[in-house]
Amino acid sequence: MNYLFSPFELRSLQLKNRVVMPPMCQYSVVNKDGIANDWHYNHYVSRAVGGAGLIIIEMTDVEPDGRISDYDLGIWNDEQIPALARIVDAVHAHGAKVGIQIAHAGRKAEDAAVPVAPSAIPFSSKSKTPRELTTEEVKGMVEKFRLGVKRAVQAGVDVIELHGAHGYLIHQFHSPLTNRRIDEYGQDLTLFGKEVIAAAKGEMPEGMPLIMRISAKEYTDGGYDLPEAVEFSRAYKEAGVDMFHVSSGGEGPVSPANAPGTQAAYQISLAREIKQTLQVPVIAVGKLDEPAVANAVIANEDTDLVAVGRGMLRNPYWALTAADSLKQENSIPKQYAMGFR
Repeated sequence: MNYLFSPFELRSLQLKNRVVMPPMCQYSVVNKDGIANDWHYNHYVSRAVGGAGLIIIEMTDVEPDGRISDYDLGIWNDEQIPALARIVDAVHAHGAKVGIQIAHAGRKAEDAAVPVAPSAIPFSSKSKTPRELTTEEVKGMVEKFRLGVKRAVQAGVDVIELHGAHGYLIHQFHSPLTNRRIDEYGQDLTLFGKEVIAAAKGEMPEGMPLIMRISAKEYTDGGYDLPEAVEFSRAYKEAGVDMFHVSSGGEGPVSPANAPGTQAAYQISLAREIKQTLQVPVIAVGKLDEPAVANAVIANEDTDLVAVGRGMLRNPYWALTAADSLKQENSIPKQYAMGFR
């Protein structure tokens, strides 16, 4: 039986356990240059010391106006590579593997003078109205994703994650709420995502897995639901996605009638459906901070990996303490061994 601290393999990726630190924006870039600094280094490396199997670096954007804020990480020029490589090397030294989430915020780019999007539809009544990308600009955006992935590979990451969730650009293209285009990217709502996947795969070493984070359900009025998410995920799997990181929401104001639950593991049914229907490995996320719950969803084969977000913000050593509480083996740094006797 698999459990939270059993190893996991996907193509060339070998993880010592099933615990994932998901990407969580730190909004901590100092000079608005997109370059990681000591905060990011300490933030990620401490979780590697703390026993996580896979650490996914936060949303890292392919152009300056693709950031949620000017204080987000970027991957639009080569000067941003060395700081990321420094983090990757240190995380590896402590036994964890590293991914990075490549993204563009689209209409949710709060500090862009004029955000861009598939269609000129604002996120909310308080948001800026985005400018609709031309067809040629969409093709240029695919190229920006390609170059971002190329730089991430140069930085030494073990896996790439494309951000297709939470109302950001790829999500905006495959959602009927936000894509009202009449060109080829409106006729096939998954075309942009599929082209980004192909571009990414072209830069990734053979055997490196590609993850896509998706919102499997939208919570605003008229939003898509799980059956539609299964279908666009099927298209993305056929295009080359190896694993889905299954979340939900983020596309617009939440409708009271469609509000998500607040219980532990409230998104597990979404991850399980994607996994079982498409026969594809998944990462589950959403109130999985209790070790017994995280262990159970692995043991029940609802998911392959468990992302622990808020729990790891509270405790960098979540994985070490979780293994101890579950009486399962995890690699404890010798310097900390006395604390677990």
